[in-house]
Amino acid sequence: MEISAVQVKELRTKTGAGIMDCKEALAATEGNVAEAADYLRTKGMLKAAKKAERKTGEGIVASYVHAGSKLAVLVEILCETDFVARTDEFQAFAKDIAMHIAAANPRVVSREDLPADILDKEREILRAEAIESGKPEKIVAKIVDGRIDKFYSEACLLEQPFVKDSDITVEDLVKQTIGKLGENMRIGRFARLKLGEEPR
Repeated sequence: MEISAVQVKELRTKTGAGIMDCKEALAATEGNVAEAADYLRTKGMLKAAKKAERKTGEGIVASYVHAGSKLAVLVEILCETDFVARTDEFQAFAKDIAMHIAAANPRVVSREDLPADILDKEREILRAEAIESGKPEKIVAKIVDGRIDKFYSEACLLEQPFVKDSDITVEDLVKQTIGKLGENMRIGRFARLKLGEEPR
């Protein structure tokens, strides 16, 4: 079937993908823009998986200062080459991540970064809550595991729903951006400062 310029433009606006990728996705989904967006997302994830082992020695430190200057974020975004680090797409991605951190207040980048003592304490609290609410002992462990997953999605940056599009996580956004820019990238360190707030 023939793909119109209007369909391509709509898909590009929705996903930020290149013209040729949009045409390919629309052809594969018979012009269905919603399905084409999913197609591109999956393609981006597959590209990201292939590039995951590549070294990320370049990048930028992005900043975000909220209106009123009482909340600020610095975040390190790493990629493979300085060329990609200087592109508008990479810079915009980095700004989006800094803004997300300001809004969503994650504790760490990934679940591997969570200290064991914080996780143990959270498990204790969740277990006590489940027992106190009268749940049978045999299902308490399952309840705690389920709630720990929710804790990860609140505490870990990569597992949080992205503030600009809650249908995807920050990790999905990273993978989509890897697919678009053709290089491995990752979120390094971050610091979030709010006036008068004690560090966690």
